[in-house]
Amino acid sequence: MRITELAESLGKVPSAIERAIRKLRESGRLERVGPDKGGSWRVLR
Repeated sequence: MRITELAESLGKVPSAIERAIRKLRESGRLERVGPDKGGSWRVLR
């Protein structure tokens, strides 16, 4: 799901979703798996 699609489905603006993703990555709760194109995100505990 793209950031714009996620933002629309949650009723948020894309910048809010980007900020949340950045915070999750910095806290170690979200990691990128695979290349930038075709990869995916993994949620960690």
